Amino acid sequence: MKLIFLGTSAGKPTKERNVSALGMEFEQDSKWYLFDCGEATQHQIMRSRLSIGKLDSIFITHLHGDHYYGLPGLLSTKMLDKAFRPLRIYGPKGIKKFIECVLDISFEHLGYVLEVIEYEVEETLTFDKFSLKVLPLVHSVESFAFYMKENDISNKLNEEKLRAIGLKPSPLYAELKKGRGIMFQGKQLDPKEFMLEPILGRSIIIAGDNSKPAVLGKYLEYLDLLVHECTYTQEVYDNLPVKVLHTTAKKLAQTIEKKHVRNLIATHIAPRYNKHSRFNVEMIYEELKQYYTGRLFIANDFDVYLLGRNRILEKL
Repeated sequence: MKLIFLGTSAGKPTKERNVSALGMEFEQDSKWYLFDCGEATQHQIMRSRLSIGKLDSIFITHLHGDHYYGLPGLLSTKMLDKAFRPLRIYGPKGIKKFIECVLDISFEHLGYVLEVIEYEVEETLTFDKFSLKVLPLVHSVESFAFYMKENDISNKLNEEKLRAIGLKPSPLYAELKKGRGIMFQGKQLDPKEFMLEPILGRSIIIAGDNSKPAVLGKYLEYLDLLVHECTYTQEVYDNLPVKVLHTTAKKLAQTIEKKHVRNLIATHIAPRYNKHSRFNVEMIYEELKQYYTGRLFIANDFDVYLLGRNRILEKL
């Protein structure tokens, strides 16, 4: 499972970071998924190895512009590129009206099937490699997280054991995978005796803007990977003249440490944390590290991460 960060800034783009967008790919798959689509996401895609033509679905966490203003341009470019593969957009109530208005006013004729689905809180969506549950967050508008559970792999044959009795790869393997007994050299083979232990699917949460990480509750327990906003350090947040509903590094780290989250990628970094300021990203990292002992990364634009079957997250 790979994650490709296309935008990691909070609220507005900076010279170092674009606004929110994240690509996700599964092994041995010809398509990919996009989570949020801030302004200029299509530019970021062009600078990555991803292709708009292979994009299968887009998931929008909430209707703040830095998370979805990039949709009109991306939809139009897909048409101009003659990438006519169907596309689905999943978003909260209001996303359908936004898309319909844009297409109507611009007299846009896409030339491909576009399906816009407005999801409901606690709804579960099923895809070929994973299921996705929509979880509510706490923000100034309705905001959501996506809890994804990869399908378990339970039909792997013990090929070494089959070869040991003289049965080499053949159509009989397919029968065993389907749970059907077969005859081989005069003996009835029980498929259960030749199956490997199931490979449990990985679990991941990609969260929209959220001021209370604890609201994710049981879904955080022993989670393989959390991608969550980390907009401020605690001291900066405490001194804001006007408080906003975003997460601090301290609050995020304390919450997920208690829930034994295995890996964290922090994103949605406030623009004040940059290379030319007295505030820098290392301050966020150090605050997270102070309270969280799991594997930890701060995402930058174009970072690529691999979550292996061993549940260890690596930056590529």
